[in-house]
Formats: sequence, C-alpha cells, structure tokens
Amino acid sequence: MTELVERRTVLAVVVGSRAYGLHGPDSDYDRRGVFAVPTRAFWHLDKPPTHVDGPAAEQFSWEFERFCLLALQANPTVLEVLWSPLVETITPDGERLLAARQAFLSRRMAETYGRYAQDQLNRVASRRDRTGETNHKQAMHMIRLLVAGAHVLRTGDVLVDVRHLRGKLLAVRRGELPWETVAAWATDLLAELADAAAATALPELPDRDAVDRLLIAVREGNL
Repeated sequence: MTELVERRTVLAVVVGSRAYGLHGPDSDYDRRGVFAVPTRAFWHLDKPPTHVDGPAAEQFSWEFERFCLLALQANPTVLEVLWSPLVETITPDGERLLAARQAFLSRRMAETYGRYAQDQLNRVASRRDRTGETNHKQAMHMIRLLVAGAHVLRTGDVLVDVRHLRGKLLAVRRGELPWETVAAWATDLLAELADAAAATALPELPDRDAVDRLLIAVREGNL
C-alpha cells in the first residue's frame, strides 16, 4: 500500500507545528498527503485503500475520493492540508484540488471547528477535575482551533500559520498562563466564533457539485 503513496501522490504537505509556525528545533515533520489510485483498480472486488499510514514516520495519506468526502464535512484536520504553506509534492491533479479548495467551505465550519475546540476544552477540564493536572498542549490547540474557525468564517481562508500568536500560544503550551486566563480566552473566542458564524458570507453548504466534477475529472485522467 505504501507504493500508492510513493508513486501516486498528487499533493503532499507538512502540517502540525511546523506549518503553524509553532515549532522548535526538535519538532517532528508531520506530513499529510492525497493519492489518486488508477481508476481501473476500482473495478475489482477488492477496492483500493481509503488511506495509508506511512511509509515515513508521522506520515498519513488519503485516497482522493476519501479526502474530498472528509473535506466536504468541514473536517479541520483535512482542510488544513489544502491551505498548508509547506507544500512538498504537487502534480496537475494536486493543482486541480487546490484550485477547487473554496468549494469545500461552508457555514458548517462553525460547528466543526467549535465542536473540535469544545471537545479539547472538555478534555482539559475533565483531566483537571480528575487529576489536578492540565494538558497544556491540548489547551494550546483548543485556542488555535477557535482562532482558525473565526478566521475562516470571516475571510473564506483556512488559517494555518499562526505565527502572529506564537508568543501567546507557546506560553499556553508551556503552562505559563493560569488556567483561568486560558479558559477566559477560550470563552471570548467561542463568542467570536458565534459572531463570525452569524455574519459569514460562506454558503450554507459546500459546493458538492463542483467537487463531484473535480473527482470525475481526476478519475477520467487516471483511467
């Protein structure tokens, strides 16, 4: 299966701390990619994999159709791939995918980004109640998600590089800010997310027809 990643990747990017601008000298390279299986492979009883782990450490790739379906659901982790500033591999099919990235955006991003962030917040609070300890890294990503969610609703662009907040976010990660301060920041950002959702110019639903045309074009090109 790793051969599909090595030979059929159409888009490969770096995500995580290095793409966010929050990395240190020892930070990992988290790589995500999209591969397009030859169309004839879908004619067999045994279908191609929807995703592949590896072959490198911290590397994960989705088959083109699976990636599109997850992006249509406004999955923040998947959408970041389309806006990562660190592109390592791109083919003509990858360029088509990036050119169509606005079609994946919709107002449902308020729900997905808010839900992901609220889940992180609940986990941090639950651990604090249970053990008295704070997962500062989780808290930092919760804040980052809330910032990114409001940004995409306001601008129509997924915010990946958050270096303008590097100092404050790393202070959260290092536990230098009291939890009460972090929780208050999250509350303010949840309110900003709600305001951005109410005023957004994004459509109610993503442009599924445009994504379908993209997928058909890729399938025809790989026949």
